[in-house]
Amino acid sequence: MHIHVTRELRIACTVAQMEREGGISPRISPLAQVRDAGNLLTRAGFTLPGVDVDEYVVKYKSALDLIEHLRAMGETNALLQSSSILKRETVLATAAIYDSMFAAEDGTVPATFQVIYMTGWREHPSQQKAKRRGSATISFHDIQKQFGNGS
Repeated sequence: MHIHVTRELRIACTVAQMEREGGISPRISPLAQVRDAGNLLTRAGFTLPGVDVDEYVVKYKSALDLIEHLRAMGETNALLQSSSILKRETVLATAAIYDSMFAAEDGTVPATFQVIYMTGWREHPSQQKAKRRGSATISFHDIQKQFGNGS
């Protein structure tokens, strides 16, 4: 299972870094795509990969509360870049931009969490094996004659 915050914080942090630091650097976990998760399972030796995605919107009192929550989860700098300390002024700018761009009428700010669930199978001697190519005892032509051509 992989969890990450989607667009809101990335947008606010990118704008704040451009404004305060003149450029951007990775600060939070990279966005994983569904196909990436399936490829990861395959590369790890799993077969029949299955990937599901759920999105949850969580309301916070402020963007600073969200950032603190993410820090507690260890999600603010998963890439371990050499400049791992996000400057205080950039954090404050990120929070201000986040609040101004995404705040609801009640003053809360939404954070969209995307949860990616991954499942796969490891080969085991008890599993059925695919038959040898060319070992079929009936042809598709015969099946079509028996059941019709589907039209």
